[in-house]
Amino acid sequence: MRALCGAIIAAGAMIGLGLTALGIGTRYTMERATADNGLPLLVRLSQMDRPFIFILFFLTGATVIGLGIAFVGLAQHHDRRNREYLLEKERQASQQRTTV
Repeated sequence: MRALCGAIIAAGAMIGLGLTALGIGTRYTMERATADNGLPLLVRLSQMDRPFIFILFFLTGATVIGLGIAFVGLAQHHDRRNREYLLEKERQASQQRTTV
């Protein structure tokens, strides 16, 4: 369950990052798109609006946290299933009898 929640958080944050990228692209398309020599110019973070910077860092952090929760949840799930497997294997070994 923990891994599923982390995956949902990460997926939502990645969708938000995609929408943020579309918003940034839409906002800054009318800025100087090319330099004098024809090469495209990039908009730096210092030139962007503060809400875009905030949401960009917030969603990046949410993505990292969501992926971390998902990986830790999967590791704990694997460990729990491994312990259950070993316990069941031990029970099966103790129930075997040798007949004479």
